[in-house]
Amino acid sequence: MPQHVYVLTAETLDQMKIYYSDRLQTTPQGAVFRARTTNAVITAYQSGKVLFQGKDPAAEAKKWADIETEKSAKPKKPARQQTVFTPPETLLTGNHIGSDEAGTGDYFGPITAAAIFVKKDQIDLLKELGVRDSKNLGDTTIRQIANDILKLDMPYSLLVLRNEKYNHLQKQGWSQGKMKAMLHHHAITNVLSKVDSAEVDGILIDQFCEVPVYKRYLAAENEQLPDNTYFMTKAESHSIAVAASSIIARTSFLKEMEQLSKKTGFTLPKGASGKVDQAAARMMKSKDREILNTCAKTHFANTKKAQSLL
Repeated sequence: MPQHVYVLTAETLDQMKIYYSDRLQTTPQGAVFRARTTNAVITAYQSGKVLFQGKDPAAEAKKWADIETEKSAKPKKPARQQTVFTPPETLLTGNHIGSDEAGTGDYFGPITAAAIFVKKDQIDLLKELGVRDSKNLGDTTIRQIANDILKLDMPYSLLVLRNEKYNHLQKQGWSQGKMKAMLHHHAITNVLSKVDSAEVDGILIDQFCEVPVYKRYLAAENEQLPDNTYFMTKAESHSIAVAASSIIARTSFLKEMEQLSKKTGFTLPKGASGKVDQAAARMMKSKDREILNTCAKTHFANTKKAQSLL
């Protein structure tokens, strides 16, 4: 029986479990889930390994652009190429572009992404305004700081992937990871078009997937990584530019959620908790179920949980 083994990120495993939620089978010991399709049986393990086996495992595996590296019969040494993309310390205190996104883990609302160019002599000013990791800030404070940032002479770009487009892309086979990558890329490209490239010491992206995976997302859409692009996990804790872009993206997400609440006539909660399931169920009961396509990421497990509440 043909089989392929891949090592995937935890984020991808979560997305796969949602995607295969209606085809899940009994989970073997040590596994995260097992699902069966017409092409293959997919078994994901806690280690991150995913086994595709059956009639056409390659066809099933190709659905996931998050594939990091295929495992051969003999183990290979871990690839080191992503270390090239670790930013030098000087970048964090120099002229650089930072990018981040918001809304990816929320059932309701769009994904928003922002990028901004910050010069080294503007870093202290942003700190004085209170710019720091947005996870440590309340929504009211975030909105005030974002308003202050946008008054400054700092080229930025803000993009919003609204739910109708998000759901369309997802049905076309795009993973959320690919959507995020393209949002980051286009926001950064927009900023680069507004500045003198000679002034930019580098670009820092808040890392959400392995660098080779990110590059494959771009290549699939005939795009390339700009020169001097670096990646760092939890980058907004280290880079004032990434922190500023996070605050801009988060503020946009909050505004979009308010507009969607007014449009639908329902108060849309953030996150993906049981409270969200109940809100979605009320919406489906009160209106046509298609309303979710306009305000929610319908492939999330919350949709089925809401249906079960009706």
